[in-house]
Amino acid sequence: MKIMVINTGSSSIKFQLFDMANNSAAIVEGLIERIGEAKGRIKYKRAKQGDEYNKEEVFNDHKDGLELVAKLLVDKQWGVIDDVQEIDAVGHRTVHGGERFNKSVHIDDKVMNALKEMIPLAPLHNPANITGIEVAQQIFPHANQVAIFDTAFHQTMPPKAYRYAIPEKLYRDSNIRRYGFHGTSHLYVSREASSYLNIPIEKFNCITIHIGNGCSMAAIAEGKSVDTSMGMTPLEGLIMGTRCGDIDPAIPYYLATNNSMTIEDINTTLNKESGVKGIADSNDLRDIEERYIAGNDEKAKLAIEMYAYRIKKYIGAYFAALSRVDAIIFTAGVGENSDIIRELACDKLDNLGICLDVQKNKGRKKGICDLSKDNTKVKILVVSTNEELEIARQTRDVVQGTVG
Repeated sequence: MKIMVINTGSSSIKFQLFDMANNSAAIVEGLIERIGEAKGRIKYKRAKQGDEYNKEEVFNDHKDGLELVAKLLVDKQWGVIDDVQEIDAVGHRTVHGGERFNKSVHIDDKVMNALKEMIPLAPLHNPANITGIEVAQQIFPHANQVAIFDTAFHQTMPPKAYRYAIPEKLYRDSNIRRYGFHGTSHLYVSREASSYLNIPIEKFNCITIHIGNGCSMAAIAEGKSVDTSMGMTPLEGLIMGTRCGDIDPAIPYYLATNNSMTIEDINTTLNKESGVKGIADSNDLRDIEERYIAGNDEKAKLAIEMYAYRIKKYIGAYFAALSRVDAIIFTAGVGENSDIIRELACDKLDNLGICLDVQKNKGRKKGICDLSKDNTKVKILVVSTNEELEIARQTRDVVQGTVG
């Protein structure tokens, strides 16, 4: 079975083609960017050959971009298949499924209508996801189209975790609750860690820490999400590249009444000008870490310490929520590559059985790595995430009718 995975943005399309019959290998991956601009670009890389088609093109819309991908897939020089009809299914990363979707689903008219109704919950993402689906239906009309939701994994949270302490009518009528995001990543790394530690997933308790430019954590009990740090939107929770994470909810009112800021100004500030960028004038943690290591940069020092401290607080909170923790799992760009953040986040947690081996922790990590001291209660792991592979797996399961 060959499955195309598509992640559609407002002006971009990320794609990978998987051969699920050949060890679930990705045979092509690429990116179309700057769709609708004067000059766009396509990057198309073949895994086996190791070569890359990298060229500036004009893409008037997403259909132009995906049509070129389809042509390259069967091209005499760049192709990897003989006919696009070899693609059995297209799996679409879909950001928000609300309360309606707790698993991946075949896309039909009812699903499309539901996605459109949920645009207010994800106004920046769901419209682009809908566009990607509509275009893929035109380019690959023979293929099964499947929606994989970032929010679905967290639909197992109990009401005590997902409800906010606000009037019930706001939950009932306006759907205001915690949804959580990065679900495919949290699911993927928890399953990989469960297999690595030889603990059945239905008995596995862990805390997953997905930290990159966007950051979230999840408390997973017996393989199911029971709490997560992002809320109704991806703004809540950890300190991120440009997002503030948890703040006093009265701050927006204060800014509006005392700083003459509009709702739009406040939204922009909290989403795009805050986080480590607001503290250290950069949202690139690699740059901030270099400044931190060099010393004498108080902004960089504060940003690193705040970033790691917030993670540490959530570890403590989720440890209390779970009672028993088999593993702490770091993943994504920062989680896999920053030994500084991992060390600071785990510092002085020995009383919880979380004991980091400083020597094992050094450097960037790939695959699955155990960073914990020998014979400690809680394993500290780095697990490289692969959201695209998880989407491909779930797409296969939907097509084969094995989704629970």
